[in-house]
Amino acid sequence: DDTSVAADVKVPILIDFYRHIYDRDWHFSCGTKEYKVLMDQFHHVSAAFLELEKGYQEAIEDITLRMGAGMAKFICKEVETVDDYDEYCHYVAGLVGLGLSKLFHAYGSEDLAPESLSNSMGLFLQKTNIIRDYLEDINEIPKSRMFWPRQIWSKYVKKLEDLKDEENSVKAVQCLNDMVTNALLHVDDCLKYMSALRDPAIFRFCAIPQIMAIGTLALCYNNIKVFRGVVKMRRGLTAKVIDRTKSMTDVYGAFYDFSCILKAKVDKNDPNAQKTVSRLDSILKTCRDSGVLNKRFADVPDFINFVLVLVSVPSYI
Repeated sequence: DDTSVAADVKVPILIDFYRHIYDRDWHFSCGTKEYKVLMDQFHHVSAAFLELEKGYQEAIEDITLRMGAGMAKFICKEVETVDDYDEYCHYVAGLVGLGLSKLFHAYGSEDLAPESLSNSMGLFLQKTNIIRDYLEDINEIPKSRMFWPRQIWSKYVKKLEDLKDEENSVKAVQCLNDMVTNALLHVDDCLKYMSALRDPAIFRFCAIPQIMAIGTLALCYNNIKVFRGVVKMRRGLTAKVIDRTKSMTDVYGAFYDFSCILKAKVDKNDPNAQKTVSRLDSILKTCRDSGVLNKRFADVPDFINFVLVLVSVPSYI
């Protein structure tokens, strides 16, 4: 998504990318900072890929082919509808979920998850990133990256970039809350996916980013600072999530706590308040119905207080 590279250059590369991963000599100089290093030294990626067993290579090739074609499609197409938004997120993240599920299955440690659940795992993370990164994407040089669907933002402003203007603060927050509410649709699928995982390492690999995502949404919801700077979870809370995420008990507990925090931030006058609360109630019910909330670590009250403090104070680090 380097906006400095012309579409007629990017599209063929994306379409053929599944072939490039087999070529030890292929590279394409683009991007900045760590992305430039990655692309300049892509031969390391190809070398690692070619050392994998054939089953893993085939799974990665299939997902890379589909992802490249999908990303090429959206190079010249804007995200107009919510369906477009879901489709774009499927190509850039949902397919990652599908690919990982195939790799977990090929490894022999997990059953092959339903594609709908794998897709939701990717969409929940991607939508969270798109919400959080509004300001960075809209200020991208030489051209803005616009991933928020027109079907949502056009209810509040005439142009997507208008959301960052102070005179539109009320509408901007309402639009933000609409976007968060949309992302919450995927949570129940994510919880179902994670509850089926058996391998502890795979479980933590999947669960920690999902908890970070619901925590980030709790921080972003109803927060005008999304349109003013960088909003993200503090390092201390991130460290606690990483340290304490070991089982579905921890996952249900974290989703329950963050959903409670999010629900407490809902303004009854928000145009989507009823829909937001309904989706949060569904998540809370799923967590309660798991029957494990009472088995959480003994210092839960201290942890919740810690979360409440950190979620209420945005970070600009």
